Amino acid sequence: MTYTSPDSTDAPGSPAPGSPTRRPVRQLAAASVGNAVEWYDWYAYTFLATYLADQVFPRSADNSLVPLLSTFAVFAVGFFMRPVGGLLMGAVADRRGWRAALTVTILLMGGSSLLVALTPTYAAAGLLGPVVLVLARLLQGLSVGGEFAASTTFLVESAGPGRRGLFSSFQYVSTTIGQLIASGVAALLVRVLSEGRMESWGWRLPFVLGAVLSLAGFWIRRGAEETRDAPGTAERPPLFEALRRHPRASLLIGGITAGGTLAYYTWTSYLPTYAELNAGVAKGDALLASTLALAFFAVLQPLAGLLSDRFGRRPLLLFFGIGFALLCVPLLRLLTGSFVSLLLVSCAGMVLLTGFTSISAAVNAEVFPARVRAAGIGFPYSLTVALFGGTAPYVGTLFKEWGRAGLFPWYVAVLCLVSSAVYLRLPETAHRPLER
Repeated sequence: MTYTSPDSTDAPGSPAPGSPTRRPVRQLAAASVGNAVEWYDWYAYTFLATYLADQVFPRSADNSLVPLLSTFAVFAVGFFMRPVGGLLMGAVADRRGWRAALTVTILLMGGSSLLVALTPTYAAAGLLGPVVLVLARLLQGLSVGGEFAASTTFLVESAGPGRRGLFSSFQYVSTTIGQLIASGVAALLVRVLSEGRMESWGWRLPFVLGAVLSLAGFWIRRGAEETRDAPGTAERPPLFEALRRHPRASLLIGGITAGGTLAYYTWTSYLPTYAELNAGVAKGDALLASTLALAFFAVLQPLAGLLSDRFGRRPLLLFFGIGFALLCVPLLRLLTGSFVSLLLVSCAGMVLLTGFTSISAAVNAEVFPARVRAAGIGFPYSLTVALFGGTAPYVGTLFKEWGRAGLFPWYVAVLCLVSSAVYLRLPETAHRPLER
């Protein structure tokens, strides 16, 4: 496995020419705004899944869960384009610089969001509706996979001495801000519009907004700087160099990510639907509780990032992994039909989850050398997210259809336990210098 060079340094003035550490606030803003817009578009789909299910997919006379299962299946399909996006856009970032990659990803996301907004209903166009929706999600998956690979590299390489954990935390701060906007817009529409208007045309509005926000993010990113010089033509790494030369590091990324991504998408995306299906929580209350819990989650990220810079990455990862393995099942069993119970369960899970999310970008970046860092992170991370995170809503809903909803929390707990075993053997990298 390749870690950082002992001869590299994080000292001020040492980064390669063009490094943005001289203006960290501006660089954080450029990455955060674009990342927030990307994830707003991605999560708007999740929060409006029930409306998409009713409008785009035919309802089975025997099972009312069929449209929702179909919607979450399309959600999962988008995730399986993320490894491709991570590999391709990561290679672009390593070869051309992160700005070029992030410019492409945000334009892809804006176009795919507009495509979702224009998706015809099943009643109006038959199978054309599901086909258009699948295409839009494939483009979104390509964009989001590339976004993580490039923005992770950018954030960690922008950090000054002893601040990689803090800078890493803004990956999920900005992600959560985008998710908060998506959740807030969805909750507002549900409360302002009648159910009939929401099902007819209201669900399209957040996706139109997403396309507009993507243009704003594109404009902001055009003025950002690179963290390092682009390599010469002869020095540019081949597309699969990270996988070929660093297979153990690639497997390590998968082990680090598996439990974290399943817990993350369960708690931040699927929990409102889980509470509706299994505890009878009203749709509006579920969205509101999710929005408040996400705001709490965003505040926790920088605090945990700072803790990791001082005490190390591994203690926080173990706090998350062992905590979720022990408490996931009891927490989900505490859900009742009340708004308060969902809010408390959501916030408790967010505290545990922060041990992973606040530092995952730093941990991943510290595994690979600079030459193939973006592509090396992008493919194994996105593949793991596709296998476990992207399928979380579908698996949870499938357990419900089978009459075994109680098995889903155990599934989450077991995978978090598996990742905890990886964390126990993970070398501590917090205080090692990062190769730039």
